[in-house]
Amino acid sequence: MAKALERDRPLSPRQSQLGGTAQTYDWQWQGQSLTVTYETVGEGDPVLLLPAFSTVSNRAELKDLAAGLAPHFQTTALDWPGFGESNRLPLNYSPALYTQFLRDFVAAIFETPIAIVAAGHAAGYALNLANQMNSCRKLVLIAPTWRGPLAVMGVPPTVRSGIKELVRTPILGQVLYGLNTQPGFLKWMYRRHVFVDEQRLTPDYIQQRHASTRKPGGRYAPAAFVTGGLDSVSSREAFLQSIKSLSCPVMVVVAEQAPPASKAEMEAMIVLPEVQSTHLPGTLGQAEEYGDAVAETIGPFLAA
Repeated sequence: MAKALERDRPLSPRQSQLGGTAQTYDWQWQGQSLTVTYETVGEGDPVLLLPAFSTVSNRAELKDLAAGLAPHFQTTALDWPGFGESNRLPLNYSPALYTQFLRDFVAAIFETPIAIVAAGHAAGYALNLANQMNSCRKLVLIAPTWRGPLAVMGVPPTVRSGIKELVRTPILGQVLYGLNTQPGFLKWMYRRHVFVDEQRLTPDYIQQRHASTRKPGGRYAPAAFVTGGLDSVSSREAFLQSIKSLSCPVMVVVAEQAPPASKAEMEAMIVLPEVQSTHLPGTLGQAEEYGDAVAETIGPFLAA
């Protein structure tokens, strides 16, 4: 079960995103101190929810999914370092950072083996954790991906690295980040490959997402994600090998309306004999847009 640490404290005046109590976990990375926000709801066997990486990644995206699981499980969702309400320091965000963070977080917060439910690009880190620690009893990957947006578009690695460094610069970087997180651009992004139902993209919803990009230091981690700097593997073969190496049961939820390149990766996963699978409506934001349906579908798998 998740354990409350003395260093955990309510994030007043910040509000709960899932209907539980927001807490913090203090973590050290290469001499830097970070405070990471997480929230727990429900009772039962522990389930860790990992939101997808994106420009606007935050645990609020998993609200419906957490609510659907909470009657049967103790569900904990976090904001990744560099995103949401967690610290957004000007670090070199990398797979090594997130891999170590997740290991340390699970070891500090949970006392018993957990189930892990990972959305989108978080899938690779969930696989790493499940393969490296004896702490995973079930694994669910929702609309899983392993390549950042510019990598999917075929932008060469040297160009992507240059873009990341440009966004990290003090003045021009902030301008570029601001242009790519304007409400109009965010709505276009959601309409193109995140949500199926455009009616969900209300002015209030888009404004909430835009507000999250305005927080100090907000550009560093998203720049790493968009340019492929958070890709946990470099090939489909490596990703599939991570699945083959698992010692715990795994389920993949395929998003029926996902972009062709991303859906092809999901379909490659589900042909593996180790994988249980299901198809549900949605695209890359499936865990948020169809969170209640996902919870209903994966609940029996997590409980078995």
